[in-house]
Amino acid sequence: MVVLSVKPLFIILVVSLSLVLAIVLLLPSSPFSQTVLSSNSTLGKSDIWSVWRMVEWRPCKWWLQGHLSALPLENNGYIRVDCYGGLNQMRRDLCDGVGIARLLNATLVLPKFEVAAYWNESSGFADVFDVEYFIQQMNGFIKVVKELPPEIASKEPFRVDCSKRKGQFDYIESVLPSLLEHHYISITPAMSQRRDRYPLYAKASLCQACYSALRLTRSLENKASELLEAIPKPFLSLHLRFEPDMVAYSQCEYSGLSPSSVKAIEAARGDRKPWTGELAHVWRKRGKCPLTPNETAFILQSLSIPTGTNIYLAAGDGLMEIEGLTSVYTNVVTKSSLLSDEDFTSMHGNTKAALDYYVSINSDSYVATYFGNMDKMVAAMRAFKGLYKTLFLSRRAFAEFTSEGFSGKDLMQALWKAHLDDYVMGRGSALPDCFCEFKL
Repeated sequence: MVVLSVKPLFIILVVSLSLVLAIVLLLPSSPFSQTVLSSNSTLGKSDIWSVWRMVEWRPCKWWLQGHLSALPLENNGYIRVDCYGGLNQMRRDLCDGVGIARLLNATLVLPKFEVAAYWNESSGFADVFDVEYFIQQMNGFIKVVKELPPEIASKEPFRVDCSKRKGQFDYIESVLPSLLEHHYISITPAMSQRRDRYPLYAKASLCQACYSALRLTRSLENKASELLEAIPKPFLSLHLRFEPDMVAYSQCEYSGLSPSSVKAIEAARGDRKPWTGELAHVWRKRGKCPLTPNETAFILQSLSIPTGTNIYLAAGDGLMEIEGLTSVYTNVVTKSSLLSDEDFTSMHGNTKAALDYYVSINSDSYVATYFGNMDKMVAAMRAFKGLYKTLFLSRRAFAEFTSEGFSGKDLMQALWKAHLDDYVMGRGSALPDCFCEFKL
């Protein structure tokens, strides 16, 4: 009879189990190895764009493939949308105005763009957008005219205050009577619209106007295409907002700014004084303070965006403290550095904004430090084109983590996690008015 020692058998069993466990831990499919990879990402071994997304926003089928109800044979009159502010704010006003005009069964007159010295602006709708293309693309959604009938053409439109009008019944009850009485009215939609309550035919008209019907004029598109071609590839478009008026409007205080920046901010403040004490702390933690270029560079590094990345700076005139970004990310280009002096100086505010918009919707990736009108439009248009490398930097997360004492690697890891969740879930990548959630 052969007698085996129990001790050697026990040792063999322990060694075997240890080998199996080691193999399991090292396999790529192991949940343990995934945790290690996730941790490595925060240390800079892969960038935010390499993360697998769980949710994307895509154009809703009811808009793109839906069967539209036929336009009524007769309408209730004519509506002109008067648009104010920067280009993307005016674009938002136009989109909302189209939806309202369709809701009220009106014919749309070509919109009026504000002529504003503040924005260094004198260009109208036809100077920026292709009028014939707009009319053609809106066919079947709403009737658009360039000229009014003779009996109306000599009159100025009756101005209707829409500042407190938000939803479908507001317009039907308060604006439609003026349209029926005067036959020609002008409106500027309120900023916060309840588009979700519009009937589908009105929402579809709004979506078509925003994302399919607005094309730059041929000359402006050619210039934008030349600019796009001149940017080193691949590249990230960065919409950075740290201008004097932006900082003044935010009512935030910053330490360590250059004397010239402090002077520019003070000149822009007017009566709008910055918050102080505990109110300033609460305001900042709510994410109300624009990110400085230096803070922006730090967050980009936290997301493992390589410092050698080609960056197109989509920004207005007067950007302050830009060295805080360019000292870290050295391959930064702007409109002014790529266009000839003659081209750049001859452009107004709307045409410059149009170039930034065109480059941003065609960039390899897009990052915004704010959630303004341009950012919402660019993100939605990128989703429309199937481009999903889009991210909004979180001012709130940065303020909360720094107020809690996070710094260095700990702050970077916390910022990675906060932005990772947003990117994976597709938060902010498109507004839900015209886009539907698609789970991957």
